[in-house]
Amino acid sequence: MKTLRRALLCLLGVACLAFGGAASASLPEPVRALSAGWKPLGKGETSFLGLRLYDATLWVAGSDYRDDQPYALALNYARGFSRATLVATSLDEMRRLGGADEARLSRWKVELERVFPDVAAGETIVGVHLPGRGAVFYHQGRLSGEVLDPAFARAFFAIWLDVRTRVPALRSRLLGLPA
Repeated sequence: MKTLRRALLCLLGVACLAFGGAASASLPEPVRALSAGWKPLGKGETSFLGLRLYDATLWVAGSDYRDDQPYALALNYARGFSRATLVATSLDEMRRLGGADEARLSRWKVELERVFPDVAAGETIVGVHLPGRGAVFYHQGRLSGEVLDPAFARAFFAIWLDVRTRVPALRSRLLGLPA
């Protein structure tokens, strides 16, 4: 049952990144101001046991995804999840992917608890990767917090974009690759 719970939690969206799901939805103004060329690169849905958990969209500031350029990951949650669930699941995935040692994960837990809200079905949160700086998060279009740690940003967004993600079909769709 614990393995099933972890798999479900992983699929929950693991993080605080939600917007209206459709590519036509706009990014928060502070995100749009980072670049004139934001465009949705790919989008997809994640379900578990037939239950829709979230829709995701990857926004890029250029013509394609590059880890050295800003990008935004938006998740539109189909169900509500507590901050504690989002934090625990994110840390579990970062640990599984080897993104940090336990001391660093403990520091990141404090940061995640600060920037992650509880999310209700249909709410919007966008996470923005800022290379060399860290990550910034918006909930319902309002700034929820920033983590000034480039290693955190790499580990966090790897949950969806690393080749070892638990949701490889979603990763392919987000990156515009064949599924």
